[in-house]
Amino acid sequence: YLKISKLALAFAIIHSKPPGKSSKEYIEYLAKTVSKQDFGWKWKVEVLEAEVLRLRQELLLNRISPRFCLENRKQNTSAETLLGRESINPTSYSSQLEDSGCDVCNDSAFESLGIASDFHRTEHNVNTSKHWLERVPPLNLCHTSKEESLTAPVQFLQRLLEIRKLSEGGILQADFSELENDSFTICNSVSQLLDGLAIFYNSPKFPAPGFLTEGVCVLISLITDTKLSNHVLKKCFKKMEEFKKNLIQIILRNRSVNRFQALHSVSQTLGLLGRNNILRNSLISLLLSEVHQFAEQLLQAHQVQSVYDINQYENIFLLCMILEQLLQNETQESNISSSDCGGEEKLKFLKNLDQIILHLSDEFPLFSLYLWRVSVLLNSGQMQ
Repeated sequence: YLKISKLALAFAIIHSKPPGKSSKEYIEYLAKTVSKQDFGWKWKVEVLEAEVLRLRQELLLNRISPRFCLENRKQNTSAETLLGRESINPTSYSSQLEDSGCDVCNDSAFESLGIASDFHRTEHNVNTSKHWLERVPPLNLCHTSKEESLTAPVQFLQRLLEIRKLSEGGILQADFSELENDSFTICNSVSQLLDGLAIFYNSPKFPAPGFLTEGVCVLISLITDTKLSNHVLKKCFKKMEEFKKNLIQIILRNRSVNRFQALHSVSQTLGLLGRNNILRNSLISLLLSEVHQFAEQLLQAHQVQSVYDINQYENIFLLCMILEQLLQNETQESNISSSDCGGEEKLKFLKNLDQIILHLSDEFPLFSLYLWRVSVLLNSGQMQ
């Protein structure tokens, strides 16, 4: 029956084709018309889904703190946020991306953007730092471009952080247990933020757009907030893991000529994510796995005198730098050995590492040195 129906449709199309057009041209025309109609329906569905999410976000904020939403309606403008810019310095961030980025192999490169150092400094000086007041635009999810779509989850999460700051200062009463009752809204918002950041890291623009820096700022503030981070990570841990894996692959697979400034900004985000205790161990495991896998591939290529991927060799140093920094932070902040970091991946990394370093040290001295430095940090507990 299906074959007969298809054959009948084909004959109908052939008999109804307009004069001057071949059957092939007419079929292509009909296919384009149908695809345009499908695209229109998909666009309408996306707009409606965005509107539903916007309403759910406003409802969730109203449940957490009705007074906050009421005051916003009376003012007819968005409330002042105490979130500020202290976690990331947008000026230094964008200005660095305008540079060629050729000095990123420096040992101090992890701090060169000023992001990590500024963030670490303000963690301990929140009471003395000057809060920047910023107007948050009204929630709006119905955007037409990918650039604008990133601002939608940022606006919602900014307001959530704003309520958190105001409630901490005793200005507002807030019930964050409502986040447990509406996991869809928080998960969807965080997922949109992570997907938006990944899109721009895959195709970076220079200088970095302000909303990209703002998105990173909101993400880091979320995972470092003492009350909100538990809610967010509990519901979005898998998405966070996917995001970290995606950033690592962006670093490894990039082959553009002047790629270092873009990859360095990605490495900064990974480093900042690693400041969260929950995310740090899993990130260390991922980095150990990638570095160890590349070391084995490089050793195999060296032994049989085959060609190796020079681009990946250059990119691997960024992962080594992040890994070393995270292991150093783990030891310094906890004041204990980092021997438990990485778990099973640590054992795989250290297995036969001395032999790998021995065989690669003559041909690849810098990479061998990084492997040795990481192994020292992993074994620091045994050396104390």
